[in-house]
Order: sequence, then C-alpha cells, then structure tokens
Amino acid sequence: MNRPPVIIAGAGIGGLTLALTLHEIGVPCQVLESVPTLKPLGVGINLQPNAVRELYGMGLGPAQLDGIGIQTQEWALVGLNGKDVYSEPRGLKAGYRWPQYSVHRGGLQMLLYRAVVERLGADAVLTGVRVTGYRNRGAGVTVLAEGREIEGSLLVGADGLHSAVRAQMHPKQPPIHWGGAIMWRGVTRGKPIRTGASFVGLGTHRQRVVFYPISRAGADGLADINWVAEITVDNAGGWQNGDWNKKVGHDAFIHHFERWTHDWIDIPAMLRGAGDVWEYPMIDRDPVPTWVEGNVALLGDAAHVMYPTGSNGGSQAIVDARVLGAAMLAHGVTPAAIEDYDAKLCKDISAVVLRNRGAGPFGLLNLLDDRCGGTFDDIDAVMPRAEREEFMRAYRSAAGFAMEKLNAAPPIVRGRSPN
Repeated sequence: MNRPPVIIAGAGIGGLTLALTLHEIGVPCQVLESVPTLKPLGVGINLQPNAVRELYGMGLGPAQLDGIGIQTQEWALVGLNGKDVYSEPRGLKAGYRWPQYSVHRGGLQMLLYRAVVERLGADAVLTGVRVTGYRNRGAGVTVLAEGREIEGSLLVGADGLHSAVRAQMHPKQPPIHWGGAIMWRGVTRGKPIRTGASFVGLGTHRQRVVFYPISRAGADGLADINWVAEITVDNAGGWQNGDWNKKVGHDAFIHHFERWTHDWIDIPAMLRGAGDVWEYPMIDRDPVPTWVEGNVALLGDAAHVMYPTGSNGGSQAIVDARVLGAAMLAHGVTPAAIEDYDAKLCKDISAVVLRNRGAGPFGLLNLLDDRCGGTFDDIDAVMPRAEREEFMRAYRSAAGFAMEKLNAAPPIVRGRSPN
C-alpha cells in the first residue's frame, strides 16, 4: 500500500531543497506555497561551503551557481578609520573543497524551483495554498490548508518567520525578538574592490555597512554590489514601523553614513546608487526546545530564524534539508527520522541563533570598540592577530563550516530510501 507523501509547507530555500532531497532518495512529496506566484524576491545572501557541498551533491554545481552569483574569495572587517581589522580567504581560496558563493536570494530560490519542476513535475509545488495547521494521527498527519485537508505521512514546516506550523507546535512561544538593529538593503552597480569578490564589513557593532558583489563584473568593469547599512537604536518600545520590510527613500537613512568616505570606497555614493532600498528590523525568535511534534517537523527559518550577522541562515536551511533526508534514509519516513534530525541539529543550531545575537563574527568590532573606540594606528597593538584568528575559528566551528572537519566529512545523503 502506498503511503501518502511528505507534505512540505513553504517553497523557500529550505522547502525546495528538501523536495529535491526527497526526490533523490525516492520519497514522494508535495510542496504547498502560500503565494500565488513565485518571484525572485530579496537581495544578496551568502552560501557557505557546507551548503555549497550539498548543492553540488544535488547536481547544482558551478554551471548553475555561477549564473546567480559569484564565488567569494575574501571576508574582511574594516574599522571606522578605513583600516583593516581582520581578513581571511574564503571558499576555495581558504582550502575548502567547495567554494563560498555570494548570490541573489531570489535567484537561488528560482534555481531550486526550476530544478523541482524539472525533476518532480510541474504539480510538485502547489501555489496559493497556505498551511494553517495540522492534526497528528497515529500513522501520519492531516494538514489543514485554508478550507482543505491534505493527508501526509509527515509534515515539514518550512514556512518561514511567521510559521503557522511552529505557532501550533509552540503556542506559548515569545513574540518575534528585535534587538534594536535597523537594516537598509539595496543593490548598486559598482566596481568590486579588493579581490573583486570580497565580503567587507566596515564600521562598528552599533553602526556599520556590509557590501559584496553578487555578480561578475561586466565589460564596463561594474558588478551588482549588494549592501546592508545598519544602525542600532533603543529597542525598549519595540518595533514601531509596522512593516517587516518596506520600500523607503534614501533620505530615511543616508545621514547616518554621510561622512563615511575613504580613498578606497565612497559609502554614501554606493548607498545612493541603489534604485530601490528596503528597510528591515534585524529580528529572530527565541530558540524552542524541539523542532518536532509527532509526525511534524520544522525546518529553515521556521525552526531557527537568526540574525544575518553570520551569513549562514540560508546555508543552514539547505543543511537542514539534507540532514532530514539522511535521517529518512536511516529510519524510513517515520517519526523516528524526524526525531533523529531534531537530535542532530536543534540544540547546536539554537546555540548559533543566540551566538548571532552577540554579533556573530562581527563581534570582533565589539571588542575593537571596547578597546579603542573603533579607530587605531596598529591593529596588532590593540588586538593581536592570534586573538582575532581564534575568535573566527571558534565561530566557524560553531556554525558548522570548520574547514578541516567539513573537508573530511562524507556526503550527508548517500543512497535511496527503502520505503
């Protein structure tokens, strides 16, 4: 007797990666997406080598990823005076077996979507269907979706920040957490600096700009430069602006960065060069003790929405999907599989959520501010290189992309499900 499919709530990065993974291991699935039409929304994100390894394993290699982004070569922090605090090679340049990519988030989502349609069929993703809840039953789950009921063997809630699946699983969860940081994001055509594929963070932990190219330079020498401008304010009154993302004019924020010019970068000019600018509060949710209830599991932002300071939210959603697929290979399409997935990831990734609240790898700027106010003549006199390197080593290890461990690890998903 054929079992009903695994139901996936949400056609974001995590949900679509899970659909491809389940197809790879021979497990039927159905994706339900609330929006009527998928569009390439969002701005730039980074894919760490641990996630790129999984995409390569799914048949999405350089030929596909180079079309939506660029292989990152360097990660750098710069102080208020424009001098380097710390830099390190990234991806292949650092010795990883897989590159790091800076990509357009919407481009990645559409790449995954096209792969799902090609491999699973056009009806694998049902759009305009919002999952509102579920009923666990002994051998499966009944998924509630705005007036209809859909039977599944398991339900995976990959439905994002405002997850209805998580809200039912944890009805007493605290509200969305905002730590006081406000971000403005945009994309500007500009000349890539340093290596030509560098991720650069400039400023302090209270006020900074992050920028990096998400495309190769064209014949004119210009590329799409993704940037995030950020300040931190008093959050005692909570987020008052209503929208979780809204389009704003440059006058709403440019004054915070008007004097940020150096001989190697003109920050105000870069910010003004963006056609559209979007305002977001930097938000996350308090970790929950488990991502599983009966035949239901959480994945991606629904499980662990986190501050983007570590550039690993999208990467972790991809890894989540692969770990869940491996668990189904080991245990079948059963509650035991999602419990194994929960045991492998929930505790450790919850710790990363909390670590990112402490500024993640940008915590070096916190230390710098404490010691010298963010300006210096000789960085080694303020913070020895060995201290900076150890700080970053600890973060890479906690976030799951320590090089030696990742390079030596076998593929997460190997084989096909016996079910």
